[in-house]
Amino acid sequence: MGGIVKAEGLGEGGFPPREAIAKLRLTMPPGARTDVTFTVERRRFGIERQTMTVYNDAAWNNSCTMGFGMMTENMDRRIFLKTCAFTAGMVGLSLEEEALLAQEAKAGEAKPTAPSLALPMGRIGKLNISRLICGGNLINGFAHARDMIYISELLKHYFTDEKIIETWEQCEECGINTMISTVQDPYAGGSDPTVRVITKYWKERGGKIQWLAQYFPKPDDPFTKLQIAIDNGAHGAFVQGEMGDRLTQQNRLDVIAKVVEHTQKNGLVAGVACHSIEVPIACEKAGIPVEFYMKTLHSAKYWSATPAEKQGPFDLPRHDNMWCMDPDRTIEFMQTCTKPWIAYKVLAAGAIQPLDGFQYAFENGADFACVGMCDFQVREDAISANKVLTGLSRPRPWRA
Repeated sequence: MGGIVKAEGLGEGGFPPREAIAKLRLTMPPGARTDVTFTVERRRFGIERQTMTVYNDAAWNNSCTMGFGMMTENMDRRIFLKTCAFTAGMVGLSLEEEALLAQEAKAGEAKPTAPSLALPMGRIGKLNISRLICGGNLINGFAHARDMIYISELLKHYFTDEKIIETWEQCEECGINTMISTVQDPYAGGSDPTVRVITKYWKERGGKIQWLAQYFPKPDDPFTKLQIAIDNGAHGAFVQGEMGDRLTQQNRLDVIAKVVEHTQKNGLVAGVACHSIEVPIACEKAGIPVEFYMKTLHSAKYWSATPAEKQGPFDLPRHDNMWCMDPDRTIEFMQTCTKPWIAYKVLAAGAIQPLDGFQYAFENGADFACVGMCDFQVREDAISANKVLTGLSRPRPWRA
């Protein structure tokens, strides 16, 4: 007998908060009866086994659907998926659910296994970095969501410490070996989880993901947040994009030079992020020894993009709907730049499909793509990036 099971309403708390719903469709002749046994493991109460008798009372249909609910206090999605082991067989799971179940086959939670996907790598300084990098805005509860004002609050509730760890585990499982996140991000409202969670992930879970830290240097205090990243094990650090724009616009390249020097003296690779192409142009002209640039790149082929006549060299649109104001000029300059380039906002904050966004970024010269991802998006994004990178032809040489 074959069956298909689909789990719904899962995760910490679930929807409704303490109940998980499962549906099982059984292929069985009309009038047939069968027993279905399943087990549920809960952290506090141990293993429970339940048996249900299912009867197909349809006169013409060879399948029937059984649904049941269970209280999920102290139970998360990974435990639920693992323990709903139906005697009818578990078939037709999504890629994300298969990945979660595969992780549970590990001997304990402490040591991530070798990646199940192999992503191409590039090198920045001493670091070997996957060409797809996990971004950090989402785990901080910060979303560029246009006028959907509830999205950031939703992300803050979704990305618990455990969910952040699960996301990084998924990244490592899918060949993504580097993440980017902040140090005391002012947009996180005083609750930036990065340092706390990456420390736990490395020390308690045995995680190996590398951390490129973005920080906010002030002209009168350039080093405080950078030093926090250094002291907490970051592998690289770079000036945050808005600050890169602002310091360049205010002709404070001296601040950028100071933090790059301090980063390198402490053994980290040093970079600068920006939305405006004027930033790398100015840094290269000034001879600042930046080791990589993190520059936005995406097309304007989505309905909410700012019209070309309203795009400017520095100022981002007030509608929070576009982050690369001059993609053609960006591509043109970066073609001549020999420094590694991490492109970000390549999906225009969710407005562009991954395959299209990755194709545009890598084809037009990016050495890496940084993408914000929920745990259930990681595997699809890794597969899409791998597909684009296989046999890719591009005018700009790989600079990393």
